[in-house]
Amino acid sequence: VQLQASGGGLQQAGGSLRLSCAASGTMFSFNEMGWYRQRAGEQRELVATITAAGHSRYVESVKGRFIISRDDSKNTVYLQMNNLEPGDTAVYYCSADEELGGVVLTTTWGQGTLVTVSS
Repeated sequence: VQLQASGGGLQQAGGSLRLSCAASGTMFSFNEMGWYRQRAGEQRELVATITAAGHSRYVESVKGRFIISRDDSKNTVYLQMNNLEPGDTAVYYCSADEELGGVVLTTTWGQGTLVTVSS
C-alpha cells in the first residue's frame, strides 16, 4: 500500500489549504484514515481521523476550522484547513488502516507534506 499526499504549501494566517492523500495498492478496504502533524522539535500528533462509516474526530485546536472527508471510490482522504494559524505550521502526514473482517492488517503512512502559515 502506498499513500501519496499533496496540497501543502505556504499560506497566510486566516487563509485556507486543502490536503489530499490518495491510497493505492490495497486488496482490502480502509477503515480509519487520518491526518497527523509534526511541528519542528515536537512529537507527531493526531489532527483528524475519519472511519469508513464517516465518524470523525479532531484535535481540540482545529475543531471548527478543519474538516476531514474521504472519497472511498478514489481511496482518498482530504483535509480542508480553514482560518489557518501560525501554530498550524508543521509537516502533515496521512495514514490509512487496511482492514479485513474488523481486524487492522496494516497502518500505512504517507510521505508528509509541509504546511507553512505566515503571520
